[in-house]
Amino acid sequence: MSVSQTTTGIEQTAASKTSHRRPGRTRQRPNWLGGTVSWLWLAVVIIPIYWIVVTSLKTQTNYYMTNPLAPPTDPTLDNYRLVLQLDFPLYFLNSLIVAVGTVIPSVLFAFMAAYAIVRSAGASRFLRSVNSLFLMGLAIPLQATIIPVYLIIIKLRLYDSLTGLVLPSIAFAIPLSVLVLANFIRDVPKELFESMRLDGATEWMTLWRLAFPLTRPAVVTVSIYNALTVWNGFLLPLILTQSPDKRTLPLALAAFQGGPYGVNVPAVLASVVLTIVPILALYTIGRRQLLSGLTAGFGR
Repeated sequence: MSVSQTTTGIEQTAASKTSHRRPGRTRQRPNWLGGTVSWLWLAVVIIPIYWIVVTSLKTQTNYYMTNPLAPPTDPTLDNYRLVLQLDFPLYFLNSLIVAVGTVIPSVLFAFMAAYAIVRSAGASRFLRSVNSLFLMGLAIPLQATIIPVYLIIIKLRLYDSLTGLVLPSIAFAIPLSVLVLANFIRDVPKELFESMRLDGATEWMTLWRLAFPLTRPAVVTVSIYNALTVWNGFLLPLILTQSPDKRTLPLALAAFQGGPYGVNVPAVLASVVLTIVPILALYTIGRRQLLSGLTAGFGR
């Protein structure tokens, strides 16, 4: 009995030593290089944003007399009042109309097209051709088609109108949206579709009660991406509009720099801050769904 107890005690001691050594063996060394690069990149991103916000709170005289990165000694909101008193609310409304008018139709059409392509691609040659057409649309940049788009808008008598901005934006948003949504719908197990069919659900019910809830992160991701693309778009408003009351925010910012705001840097940056606020609000609302949609493929 004493020998067995001794043997057991030795085994327990060895096991305890092994358990104490395992964490030391598996513990990873801190990645100082990666951490340093991350902090440097954070500084590259944060410092310009900090400069924009701080400068927008300064007076024009204070901006030229103090350090650009120094906080304002006497913060003021006069620059924001000056911007809001002019036509900035109108430009903001134009951008909002174009963004909403582009995102909702393009995402709805792309979602239904992606569902039809995934569910019927093996049986319909037409849908396979449509999918190939969408993929070809990804290879055509906006700059290469701006002249044909301009001529078409002229023929449709939509020049210098918000509708003339919405229609081309929808056309350029659909190909990428179909590609992303089709990949997500393709990852839905086929057994779920078959069970819905056995329960007597139509394709329309399956689309909105099964496919849509399971691909909601992808829908949010595509919606935010298209909204940011349209919100920051400059080329289409520059070519397809002429009247000042049809300008969007990017085009209005360019006009601010060359107009009465040519030397008033704080006022220009105040308009930039007001332009960024909706983007930050949109990201805050859909942050979880956006991150889920962007990282969904890494776990597979």
